[in-house]
Amino acid sequence: MAEQLIFDLPLRVALGHDDYFVSDANLHAYSLVTAPEEWPEGKLAVFGPKGCGKTHLARVFAQEHHAEIRAAKSIGADVRLSDSPYLAIEDVDQLAPDGEEALFHIHNDIRHRGGKLLLTASTPPQNWTLNLPDLESRLRATASVAISDPDDVLLGAVLLKLFEDHQITVDAKLVSYLTGRIDRSFEAAARMVTLLDREALARKRKVNRTLAAELLDHEPSTLS
Repeated sequence: MAEQLIFDLPLRVALGHDDYFVSDANLHAYSLVTAPEEWPEGKLAVFGPKGCGKTHLARVFAQEHHAEIRAAKSIGADVRLSDSPYLAIEDVDQLAPDGEEALFHIHNDIRHRGGKLLLTASTPPQNWTLNLPDLESRLRATASVAISDPDDVLLGAVLLKLFEDHQITVDAKLVSYLTGRIDRSFEAAARMVTLLDREALARKRKVNRTLAAELLDHEPSTLS
C-alpha cells in the first residue's frame, strides 16, 4: 500500500497577548517585557532556546506599543525602519557583519528619541559575536533576562498551544501523559507534536495516547 502523501500546510500560530501562558519559568521575562518603562537605558535583551516564546513576547511588546519587529539578519546598510520609537529585533546573535553599523545607529537613534529597544537571541549579549567595538560595548551593557527550561505547568501549556496551532484537538490526559515522558524542553515539545501530527495523517489515525505511546516506544531518540 502506497504511503499517504503528507503536505506541509502552514500552521495557524496564535501570538496574541492572551495566548501567552505565564508560569514560574517565564514570569520574570514576561514581567520585564510588559514593563518597558523600567528598562535601563530603554533596552532589554531576552534570550533562551528555540521555541521558548521569545517571538511571542516580541509580538506582545509590538501589540502593546505599536512597535516594529525586524529579524536581525534582515538589517543591512540600506535598512529602512518605520518612524516608531519602539522596535523589536529578533535573533540578534544572527546579525550579519554588514548590519552592525546600521544597528549601532538604530540603537543610538532610539535612545536619543526616548524609545524602547527589545532584542531577542538564543544566548545572552555577552556571548554575541560582534566586530564593531562601539556596538559590542553598547549591547553587552544591555539588561538581559533568560527564559528558563519549562516546568510541568509551562510544558503542558506549550503542548496545548502547539496542538492548537496544528489545529489538533486533544484531551488533558494526553497532555499530562506527554508532559511526564518527553524531554523537558521547548524543542522536544515541538518535535513531539509535529511527529504526532505527521504520523496521524500517514496512518489515518487520531492523535491520542495510544499513538503517542507507540511513537515514544519506537522513536525515543527523536523526542529527547
